[in-house]
Amino acid sequence: MEIYRAVEHFDEPLHLESGRILSEFDLAYECYGKLNENKSNAIVVCHALTGSAHAAGIYEGDRKAGWWDGVIGDGKIIDTTKYFVICVNILGSSFGSTNPLSIEPSTKKEYRLRFPVLVISDVVRAQMRLFDRLGIKEAYAVVGGSLGGMQALCFAIEFPNFAKRVIMLATTYATKAWAIAFNKIAIEGIVNDPNFKGGYYNKDDIEANGLTGMALGRMAGHISFLSPATMDKKFGRKYVETDGLYELLGRFEVDRYMEYNGNNFPKRFDPLSYLYVVKMMNNFDCTRHYGSLNEALMLTRARLTFISFSGDILFPPNLMLEMYEALVKIGQGHRGSYICVDSDYGHDAFLVEIDKIEKHIKKALDE
Repeated sequence: MEIYRAVEHFDEPLHLESGRILSEFDLAYECYGKLNENKSNAIVVCHALTGSAHAAGIYEGDRKAGWWDGVIGDGKIIDTTKYFVICVNILGSSFGSTNPLSIEPSTKKEYRLRFPVLVISDVVRAQMRLFDRLGIKEAYAVVGGSLGGMQALCFAIEFPNFAKRVIMLATTYATKAWAIAFNKIAIEGIVNDPNFKGGYYNKDDIEANGLTGMALGRMAGHISFLSPATMDKKFGRKYVETDGLYELLGRFEVDRYMEYNGNNFPKRFDPLSYLYVVKMMNNFDCTRHYGSLNEALMLTRARLTFISFSGDILFPPNLMLEMYEALVKIGQGHRGSYICVDSDYGHDAFLVEIDKIEKHIKKALDE
């Protein structure tokens, strides 16, 4: 599989939904496979909240492959011998695209808290600038899960002629109170940590030592990404062998797992970027400019595939079922399909249980 990554600079203003303007911006992206002569085989893959443009393959020195390596590659579900796949790091994220730690042109200093609040629509409009520059006028498909699914839905509604197929997994048409509540824990943990210093922390210190408040928030997030059944299957009531059962701070294996994931996360994901991307997720509501879900979906033209997971507690299956039912209600059910995958893994099933989604994605791409 051929892999290409780059950062594209746009020396032109991006007008944001908030009324603010990014006078210039960068987008980091990664590509797999080859674009055919008429540029009709492009598949846009949208990443989730803490993802990046590195969706597949592995680079020398890396310990892990891209976050959807089981799906993207030669001979895989999204076959890079057939399709040209592109994944763009969203604006606001800390993996190469313009974000709160980027230099603000007017001040020559890092944006920090002067960075504008972004919404999913802003992110999608920026990506369309990139695709236009690359000569991709129409995508064969747009695919995304969770926050990536929100982007995919925005492509379908706001750029209805761009993609022939839009495949959404484990997502929603509007972020509900349950998900916002989980995010609140992380937000409060970050902003109230003394080492956050009101957003003007030392980057090197955070990268080396992490941020306790962010680690605690990430632990809460991990609970929402999994399910009670998965927790039991992974850990049960196993106790850490080196800890005493009657030590006050002795740990179960699930405690150690939460510590590991929570404490390592702030060392690889910038706290300010996390706040901005979480705000983006919380603000998402595809209906707010159209009056209702029905009216929003009436603008779409692509074939829409909704894939939910029975054990997802962050974005429960009923949210995606509502989208499909709305499509049926407006007389467009013939270009949509809804699948609820039987899975007790939890929200992250779309990243992990590849065998359960393979046939559904393949069918959606072939139709």
